[in-house]
Amino acid sequence: MKKLILSCVIIVCGMANAQVQVPKASPLAKVQQRVGLSDITINYSRPSVNNRVIFGGLIPFGEKWRLGANENTKFQTSDDLDFEAGILKAGTYALFATPNADHWILEFYSDTTNWGMPEKWDEQKVALRLKAAIEKPRMTVENLTIGIEKMEFNSAELVISWEEMNIRFPFTLNTKEKVLASIKNTMTSKTITADDYHKSASYYFIEQIDMKIALEWSTKAVEMKGVNAYWMSRLKSQLQAANGDYKGAIETAKISMEAAEKDGDQNYVKMNKQSIEEWSKKK
Repeated sequence: MKKLILSCVIIVCGMANAQVQVPKASPLAKVQQRVGLSDITINYSRPSVNNRVIFGGLIPFGEKWRLGANENTKFQTSDDLDFEAGILKAGTYALFATPNADHWILEFYSDTTNWGMPEKWDEQKVALRLKAAIEKPRMTVENLTIGIEKMEFNSAELVISWEEMNIRFPFTLNTKEKVLASIKNTMTSKTITADDYHKSASYYFIEQIDMKIALEWSTKAVEMKGVNAYWMSRLKSQLQAANGDYKGAIETAKISMEAAEKDGDQNYVKMNKQSIEEWSKKK
């Protein structure tokens, strides 16, 4: 009898805790993207077109709209972002948009606690307001899509796409200052590694900062790591060429190519071959 009662209790408790789970019409999405040395996170819900007229229909032109569905879309950045209209300070914001037939207004709102539109819009809480023209996507975008595209060390674009609409908001950030500070700090360390020298030299090469110092660092990296590190020798050869030493660049490229061949990395073999051909015409 006790076992029967216990079984009934377990069944009743199980029924009380049971919940029906069904898919959401506007599923949640989370975008996490590093741009340079800055982290951007976007949390939003993705409604679908579902055979409806979205802009100019479901969402009227000229009216402010919570960008997405359900809880407010949240945009978080670890560093300041420099848009054409101004700087968005590091922090977390709710996104609101005003669609129009030929352009959009996007607003970063400092109060993220609302569900949908705020009961009373507070202009003082608008951290930044952006305006951009509409582009036509190659095809209809069924679900609202928000993301970060065209990423480089110091710039990217916030892109919003839905239905027959595509909007881009380019921004820049001060990655260079952070990287240079990191390099300066590392170069004074007593535990500096071959990878530290290589990364620093690579950044200087890409940003075209100081080719002589970059070559010094790259040379130290190769000496510490050895000839088998063909990716490091590859960079050293490029820096030698950048400093006008094409003969030395060719010799280093051959070393890099031979090590890459042994490792089966045909991509580096091809790159070195192409560079040797190019530099042979200049020496």
